[in-house]
Amino acid sequence: MGETATIEPSEVKRRIENGERLNVVDVREDEEVAAGIIPGAKHIPLGQLPDRYGEIERTDEIVLVCRSGARSGRACDYLQSLGFAGVKNMTGGMLAWEKL
Repeated sequence: MGETATIEPSEVKRRIENGERLNVVDVREDEEVAAGIIPGAKHIPLGQLPDRYGEIERTDEIVLVCRSGARSGRACDYLQSLGFAGVKNMTGGMLAWEKL
């Protein structure tokens, strides 16, 4: 398995602001998401991913997000092991997003 592709939070934000519908999956816990989530993101906590990955639309690009990028990196590896293509980890997670 190769290195997971990444995407910068600024690019995610720019593309959403340009009206693009991105396939964003937030793998943080409920209490973290309550503080804010990327517009249009689907929330599936990392621990629920094995039961709920079927809810993720298989598009050409799937952006995974967590607080800092560690959990979403694990989620990327897991989804790739299931055959998902186009998986990207948003670098810096929501900590970086909130600084934009």
